[in-house]
Amino acid sequence: MKEYEIAIVGGGPAGMMAAIAAEGKDVVILEKNQELGRKLLLTGGGRCNITNNKPIKKLLDSFDDKNFLKHSFYTLTNEKLLDLFRKKGLDFVEEDDNRVFPESEKARDVLKILKEYLEDVDIIYDFDVYDISKEGDYFVINDYIKASKVIVATGGITYQETGSSGAGFKILDTERTNLKYGLVPLIANYNFEEFAGINLYGVSVSYKDKSYLGDVLITHKGLTGPAILNISNEISKDLDYDLLENFNVKLDDVKIAIDLMPNVNKEELLSKITKDFQAKGKSLLKNYLKYHLTNSFIPFFMDQAGVDGEVKLGNVLKEDKQKLVNALKGLELEIIGFNSALSKITVGGIKTSAIDSKSMESIECEGLYYAGEILEPVGISGGYNLKIAFSTGYLAGLSASKAL
Repeated sequence: MKEYEIAIVGGGPAGMMAAIAAEGKDVVILEKNQELGRKLLLTGGGRCNITNNKPIKKLLDSFDDKNFLKHSFYTLTNEKLLDLFRKKGLDFVEEDDNRVFPESEKARDVLKILKEYLEDVDIIYDFDVYDISKEGDYFVINDYIKASKVIVATGGITYQETGSSGAGFKILDTERTNLKYGLVPLIANYNFEEFAGINLYGVSVSYKDKSYLGDVLITHKGLTGPAILNISNEISKDLDYDLLENFNVKLDDVKIAIDLMPNVNKEELLSKITKDFQAKGKSLLKNYLKYHLTNSFIPFFMDQAGVDGEVKLGNVLKEDKQKLVNALKGLELEIIGFNSALSKITVGGIKTSAIDSKSMESIECEGLYYAGEILEPVGISGGYNLKIAFSTGYLAGLSASKAL
């Protein structure tokens, strides 16, 4: 049996960062794939949105679990995280919404540097962990690895082709929430074939009392884009299901609303439309809408709004003006499913109440730590989830190292 001071289960962002933080200790990473960081390579469309550079207090305010994440975020700040890569020659650029990407725009460059930091770490590939047991002061993994400390960073249960199979939840009996789809495209109850590829820029998407600003992309199957992915988290949280029991999730009576003109309120919009209609009375409604909407989206919009685009502006009835305003400020769409194969993260995981937030150590099992997507906290798109992975991984590795 091979013996180590620290065994890390999972070689994703959290696992790799945990190993880096445990520098100087005898560490092994147990990775089920044939390479490290498979999911990391897909983040940010292959560009790796490594973190979000909001001021740390504002960043924490973006999370429901901000008190749990606070210590890890301050332990590995964005500046400290990015400096790890700058020391190896990789610089970064900050784009809109404080999203941070490598200057090279290549996720593989981020992975390459992480691997450079792991030169003195043993890595065992194709290692599928099926059992972790504690025997005295040590942990035994698959009757093959013996370690004083174990860090579980096996990820979630979505995007399974990257290795996120939910194994960590099955191996250890630690209290968890239900596991759900997150940052997932939505399937709408419409045939979008002729509208596929249309972008709706800078809109606001809402579900019940939650809303997110961002772009929406219409696809053959439905809707995606940052605003849709973010609102999908809220829909998922609101539904009662658990992916460990069933991947086939049905949506019933789920509706979202898209505010196509979020920078103006209904009263202001109605006033503007009334003035425009008076000034351009001979123009057709469908042509007027080109000032506000993508041309190819107008037929679908008019159908949903219940207005006739062939009517001249001067002849539009008062009630139709109101229909138009209501649709522009809240185009309601029925959602019938998740495009589950493209779910980027898992909503839910090991409960924060079961973990010491100052160390990422299990409250019930001394020497056992958790990090990354296996944990309950989840963020919106834009670098938030990699921030969780890197920071909790670093804190877990540092804590396990200091405890030896």
